[in-house]
Amino acid sequence: MTKIIAVANQKGGVGKTTTCINLAASLAETKKRVLLIDLDPQGNATMGSGINKKECEYTCNDVLLETKTISEVSVPTVAGYDLVPGNPDLTVAEVSLLQQPEREQRLKKALQHCNKSYDFIIIDCPPSLNMLTLNALVAAQAVLIPMQCEYYALEGLAGLMDTIEQVRSTLNPELKLEGLLRTMYDNRNRLCGDVSQQLLNHFGDKVYRTVVPRNVRLAEAPSFGMPALLYDKTSPGASAYLILAGEILRKQSQQQDQVKEVEQLETV
Repeated sequence: MTKIIAVANQKGGVGKTTTCINLAASLAETKKRVLLIDLDPQGNATMGSGINKKECEYTCNDVLLETKTISEVSVPTVAGYDLVPGNPDLTVAEVSLLQQPEREQRLKKALQHCNKSYDFIIIDCPPSLNMLTLNALVAAQAVLIPMQCEYYALEGLAGLMDTIEQVRSTLNPELKLEGLLRTMYDNRNRLCGDVSQQLLNHFGDKVYRTVVPRNVRLAEAPSFGMPALLYDKTSPGASAYLILAGEILRKQSQQQDQVKEVEQLETV
């Protein structure tokens, strides 16, 4: 079964796109079939994957406007995952969708035709709670929230959790919180430690054990159009995302085992 994860945070600069690119590459490294969807008009996930957003013939804009399918738009990347590119054309889709029926269902409908082709589909959301992000939350089964351990991040988190709950109660009852990922972590910073502890106290095991540190190689990699895994596999940033991929795979395996146990008990 395909796992669809929306990576979202309305606060910019928290490592959202970095997480999408490097998690996709790390899952692909474990031989999983991965699709990354760049739903951000800035197109950073596209450029960071080695694809020139200005030269894309088709983008996620065409998928949302239903003129092209996912398979017609997706392109392979050097890191082993497929990419549905994004660029400023997505702003056209966002405006056009406001006038369309079932506008929040477009991405979900598009993904129904390619679910069997991938083990994981990762959606890079724009840093705002708009129609594009809503499409991602309706299409996804789970939300991964990257966040810095700083004071203002906690304020923004409350708003995002409210939005997730609203989508769950009205449009997508299957949506759940996949996990909170602490990014750009500096263990020398006391505030980082304090906020991290608050997250653990409130969310418990929904906070990933993996912590992504501040890392120069991780920051440099996108300018070379590749994930840190290809740019410098030995860097702390690349290692962190490989560990995160392992953590996600283990959690998924445990959930599948629990479902099987329930099904077996029901048949007895």
